[in-house]
Amino acid sequence: MSTSKKHIVILGAGFAGLQLARRISESDYEITLIDQYNFHQFQPLMYQVATARLEPSSISFPLRKVFQKKKNVHVRLTAVKEVDTHAQRVISSAGIFTYDYLVIATGCTTNYFGNRDIERFAFPMKSTVESITLRNRILLNFEEALSAHAEALPAIMNIVVVGGGPTGVELSGSLAELKTHVLPKDYPDMDFSRLNVYLLEAGPATLGAMSKASQQRSQQYLEQMGVNVLTWSQVSTYDGKTVTLTDGRSIPTHTLIWSAGLTGNVPSGISAQQLVRGNRIKVDGCNRLEGSENVYVIGDIAYMENPDFPKGHPQLANVAIAQAKNLAHNFRNLLRGKPLRAFVYRNPGTMATIGKRKAVVDLPFISFQGRLAWYVWMFLHLMLIVSVKNRLFIFINWTISYFTNDTTLRLILMPAGDQPVPNEKTP
Repeated sequence: MSTSKKHIVILGAGFAGLQLARRISESDYEITLIDQYNFHQFQPLMYQVATARLEPSSISFPLRKVFQKKKNVHVRLTAVKEVDTHAQRVISSAGIFTYDYLVIATGCTTNYFGNRDIERFAFPMKSTVESITLRNRILLNFEEALSAHAEALPAIMNIVVVGGGPTGVELSGSLAELKTHVLPKDYPDMDFSRLNVYLLEAGPATLGAMSKASQQRSQQYLEQMGVNVLTWSQVSTYDGKTVTLTDGRSIPTHTLIWSAGLTGNVPSGISAQQLVRGNRIKVDGCNRLEGSENVYVIGDIAYMENPDFPKGHPQLANVAIAQAKNLAHNFRNLLRGKPLRAFVYRNPGTMATIGKRKAVVDLPFISFQGRLAWYVWMFLHLMLIVSVKNRLFIFINWTISYFTNDTTLRLILMPAGDQPVPNEKTP
């Protein structure tokens, strides 16, 4: 590695970290990209892996493939143990990396709000590995149901999704379509009227951050598809067999999917005084860590207040990508001795899909739902996919699914030596 060039270390290869590395890969910097996985994960479509609509490889992209021709980008697969901002070094399982500039883009993970039982027994969906684990659990449910006693069936056939945001809504809709169109073909001797999908939302409506029209239409779509939408329903605890709500109601289930909250993946070494609610790191208008000149934070983990976003920016892929683009511009400015440009986010809108020809879109100037919204959702998600080949594979899968209401990806893939055990979170 050249010592004459400034060295940038980027922690995390999510939307923010990957976008930044790609945009400065042609600049006069040496770049080290550190992640615990050797691939980028396209989180918005993980629910389709969990419901056997897409292969994991369709939404995962090898990092070394992305940077094959970039001699100044070095990918390192390791876990970060500590960030030492005073000595300008990152301590990892693979050794120590010194830097001139550090970019923290470690994103967020599932927030269980301190409930150890939920953390132990619920299924998260924040990584490709977790999505495969969930797919195994969902498919194993129906294998177990074939030989289960009548009194055990409700817990096997009830699937509970917690959190009425985009992930929870999209996953619930996909499960409902699986129940209606796919599973009866695979299990002709099973009564799928006994399969119940519950969506629990602690607030008054699904998609709480979107417009009233989108909230109402999303819930209407879900209920038409057979999802039991329970608003004002907060989970108290879960023991692996029964979900108990704060109002005393309970639902027997072996499958509780938790999509109710996020918390930042803050590396050790960041002061608690630099954190805000949700474990996000406070930054200035240029995404610099407060009190630092050479440490930057971008993506879901960054918390920046301004008049347009007094409570910080939403934790969305669009924000992460926009921050990465602005920081790439600023790194080029640093090379030229020019001042940094403050980050300004222009919200392009939000969207969610519920099912076939059912989606909701909120743009800054208009809100619309239905078939057109569904086409817009598909097009924009395809454009965010890193690889052209992966875009093609996803498009082909979606096209086949559209015309056949079926998929061919319902594989239960267990590690060698593992036996399927009910209600165990084994991948």
